[in-house]
Amino acid sequence: MVIVTTSVNPQNFNVIPRDYTLTTFTMTIRDDSTNVSVVYNITNASVSGNYVTFQNTFSPVLVSNHFYDFKLTSGTEIIFKDRMFCTDQTINQIDNDYYKLNEGQFTSDDSFNNEYIVI
Repeated sequence: MVIVTTSVNPQNFNVIPRDYTLTTFTMTIRDDSTNVSVVYNITNASVSGNYVTFQNTFSPVLVSNHFYDFKLTSGTEIIFKDRMFCTDQTINQIDNDYYKLNEGQFTSDDSFNNEYIVI
């Protein structure tokens, strides 16, 4: 799964496609909630090791907490398919910093003493 943000800045992608010879292709994303597809032409792709890397700026901006179907095509040939999830949370699996469904929605109150008194 590819994690993206709602940023208006270019976002980096590293994919393992079926064909490494392509540097220009079409990226289609489809919002699973609204079933709206948007097509982007990618012309700045490069091969880096086993990955094809490229950048894309999303316009319209992606919606937070939405899932997207992500597809790269060259003509009629599908060269890569995956799912995308849009969130503004910081996610870093190396540091065990995973997505938190209820982040920022609950607060805890530690101002009381929770000790039992036995008489």
